[in-house]
Amino acid sequence: MLIYNIGILAGIVPKGVLRKEGGAQGETGILENAWLRIEDGRIADFGEMASFAGLTGESVDAAGGMLIPGFCDSHTHIVYAGTREGEFLDKINGLSYEEIASRGGGILNSSDLLNATPEDDLYAQSMERINEMMAKGTVAMEIKSGYGLCPEGELKMLRVIDRIKRSIPAAVKSTFLGAHAVGRGYTHDDYVRMVIGLIPEAARYADFVDVFCDDGFFTVEDTDRILTAADGYLAPKIHANELAVSGGVQVGVKHGALSVDHLERTTDAEIQALRGTWTMPTMLPGSSFFLGLPYGRARAFIDAGLGVALASDYNPGSSPSGDMRFVMAQGCIKMRLTPVEAFNAVTLNSAYAMGISNEYGSITKGKKAALILTHPGWNLTRLAYQYQTPFIRQIFF
Repeated sequence: MLIYNIGILAGIVPKGVLRKEGGAQGETGILENAWLRIEDGRIADFGEMASFAGLTGESVDAAGGMLIPGFCDSHTHIVYAGTREGEFLDKINGLSYEEIASRGGGILNSSDLLNATPEDDLYAQSMERINEMMAKGTVAMEIKSGYGLCPEGELKMLRVIDRIKRSIPAAVKSTFLGAHAVGRGYTHDDYVRMVIGLIPEAARYADFVDVFCDDGFFTVEDTDRILTAADGYLAPKIHANELAVSGGVQVGVKHGALSVDHLERTTDAEIQALRGTWTMPTMLPGSSFFLGLPYGRARAFIDAGLGVALASDYNPGSSPSGDMRFVMAQGCIKMRLTPVEAFNAVTLNSAYAMGISNEYGSITKGKKAALILTHPGWNLTRLAYQYQTPFIRQIFF
């Protein structure tokens, strides 16, 4: 397939560049009046229309539209049952996330619903959200377990994620988040032991292991035990510093976590811990928006030479949206990122945060042609500025 008369081809990155950090996060290659050729589902070549050799085979006239890599969402909880609308009213009436959880709500409510839902129904409900995300330009996503909170429920979730992975054109990575909360009927220590014992079976389906290392959930010591047990089975990722400065970033770095996620509450110590590592700081502005939490210090992280990824945190309790363009806009409006910095955060860096930036997240020869073609007149700044105006003409997987 040949796409020609592209007004702006944005997100061009040289081969071998797998993430953007520091000043480089504010840079991306752009060609105006361009063409791009796809062969066997991959980007074969691209260039300016001045070098255009003419039409051969199937073609798409972009008519001046912008062509960009599709969005990559490296942190979601989109396999769940029902909704938590009642808790939405609780929030409006002044209850905090911690107060709702302490009353048996939050994650435990989602666990009760999920365990009562047949597996086929859970798959069908989840696919509605998957299709919504893909229609908004998401071409790659990570999906976590964590609402089962018992061996049967966690494995049910991982099977559903595996079924999703095999049934959609978008790339899917699976994460075992058994340590999301302590399941009903367990003591804290018994639950940690259960999670550790489940790791070998979870590794049949999952790519990563994750722990909610935060105030009121799992301690640094719990996290260290779980990640140590997972070594050789699953690569680590971490939920950290959403509710408090928890030490989760540091224990994640200790274990070589691919990403440390949330980071609504951080200090300079977290920035220092991440320097010189392969770990990607991943911030979730949708959670800040929905819960009224502080926004992550993305500007400070980038100014310190680090890279930042942004993801949706799509889940029923704290971020019920998978709109990655809105995530990009929040990166600009609330976190003071430039449009290019935010764009790199929702494409290349988020692909890196799930270990697929060698295949997704940029316009690079040889990568998957997972692309968004916009209507005419769009650019990266307008993408974040007019964040509710329909912009997608066609999505390529």
